[in-house]
Amino acid sequence: MNVIMVFIGGGLGSLCRYGIARWMNTYEWDSPMGTFIANMLACLALGLIMGYHLKNGTADYTRLLLATGFCGGFSTFSTFSFENIELIQNGDYTQAFAYIGGSIILGMLFIFAGLKVAG
Repeated sequence: MNVIMVFIGGGLGSLCRYGIARWMNTYEWDSPMGTFIANMLACLALGLIMGYHLKNGTADYTRLLLATGFCGGFSTFSTFSFENIELIQNGDYTQAFAYIGGSIILGMLFIFAGLKVAG
């Protein structure tokens, strides 16, 4: 049952990430904004989910569905890394380092905010 929960959650998270990427591609962004938005929303969601879990307790299958599955499928470290390599290879060092730093700092802040709101 645990594997099924991760599978379902991961699929739903991946579909949401794909939807955000498609929506962002309708705009002529010259940056990896879709990945950034998906990753930040995944951080906030994970903070909320885990904050709720730590305060109230949830069943293992619920945590696997939402935290491991959905948030794991919704966020994407591999795409984040690839996009940064592309930025660096194109000589756009400022945007690459802003993307890296902003993702780490804001991601942690969104996790923290989610934990505080839900906890």
